[in-house]
Amino acid sequence: MSPSELRGHIFEPGAYEAGSLAGCYWAQTAPDCPDDGPVSGAAKVEFAVIGAGFTGLSAALRLAQGGADVAVLDMHRPGWGASGRNGGFCCVGGASATSGQIRARYGATEAERFHATERAAINHVSTQIERLGLEVDRHSRGELQLAHSPKAFAEMTRDAPDLAKRHGVEASLIAPAELAERGLGAAGMHGALHLDLGFALNPRKLALGLAGAVRAAGGRIHGDSAVLEITQADGYHVLRTTQGEIRAKHLVIATNGYSSDNVPGWLRWRYLPLQSSVLVTRPLSDAEIAAQGWSSDLMAYDSRHLLHYFRLMPDRRMLFGMRGATRWTPNALETHRRETRAHFDAMFPAWRDVEAPHFWSGLLCFSREMVPFVGEMGAGSGVHGAFAYHGNGVAMANWCGDQLARRLLGQASDLPQFFSRTPKRFEMGPWRRAALPLALVRYRVLDRL
Repeated sequence: MSPSELRGHIFEPGAYEAGSLAGCYWAQTAPDCPDDGPVSGAAKVEFAVIGAGFTGLSAALRLAQGGADVAVLDMHRPGWGASGRNGGFCCVGGASATSGQIRARYGATEAERFHATERAAINHVSTQIERLGLEVDRHSRGELQLAHSPKAFAEMTRDAPDLAKRHGVEASLIAPAELAERGLGAAGMHGALHLDLGFALNPRKLALGLAGAVRAAGGRIHGDSAVLEITQADGYHVLRTTQGEIRAKHLVIATNGYSSDNVPGWLRWRYLPLQSSVLVTRPLSDAEIAAQGWSSDLMAYDSRHLLHYFRLMPDRRMLFGMRGATRWTPNALETHRRETRAHFDAMFPAWRDVEAPHFWSGLLCFSREMVPFVGEMGAGSGVHGAFAYHGNGVAMANWCGDQLARRLLGQASDLPQFFSRTPKRFEMGPWRRAALPLALVRYRVLDRL
């Protein structure tokens, strides 16, 4: 795509190019799945879905299984975006707003519905994997949060009973002295909290499995079909792509962090992408694992605002991710690669000399209110969408896509009501990304307190 066609994207063009997937470990674990080729000429469908990630594929699967005529369009290939390049944590989350903030804004009933949604989202993914017979390298019983300071562990200790009650599962504290004997040997940690909910997986295998299920149900998937413009004509949404157009009675936008400020225009300034980067080591030997003392297969993250997330995968490679980059240029990516490696080495010093041949970045998505959106993009527009999972989209994006499709089919939905509120626009509009470096400095300071 030319720079003029990318004018609605707020990151550098390289973030949206096919080559941005270079270095991603997941790409070598599962080849691209067959699709129906780029959009060519003119066609009509009942439902068009823009975005072949978790949200769009889950929506398309539900629609196709309901008998609808569905076409999914993607700028590149299914699973190319954040859905196929994230850390693979199917866990609670989806909002950056705290439980207390959600309760204060929307009421106790809505807060409870949100927590029920967190659990339902995880169960939905688990059920889909089993029902579709997908091989996704699943592991980890629940998730682990490590305290990066004594203060953080004190807060975990205080919050554990409420967390267990909120989700109806065990929330077990692990004292600092117990970390090593539990195979949780990460430097600088001061205790941990294990929540027995969620699991880890290969996100690309999940995304491609969903894509295959969409086609098996009668839906079409058009890769290499970037939507450049959306207009209206004769009761249809007209989607112009690089090689043709599709006219759709109903339109679903499922582009999340890879959205555009002008496709459609309603999205303008209502979303904010943020980079997250991941490195993956070569397979570790038993001796190397013993030297560091990290042998747990639990998906884990620490208590920092700019958190690190990591897990020892079934093939004994260590995955380690973090946020903090704000530009998508070769120099910026190389700088962030070095920073990520430095953080990895500080946390796992025995692995300083272990090669990490895989490193990549992707775009997650925030909303101004720090909660997801699922609903109509403009009253009476006939354009619906879902986005803003705040870095926890494996479960929530799949769930939201499925629930959105249920609504479009006239079926009951279990989503919290506040998900459908129109998101506020970010104050700095087209320059909102410029605030990210200042926000990151603030979070780094808070993480040292």
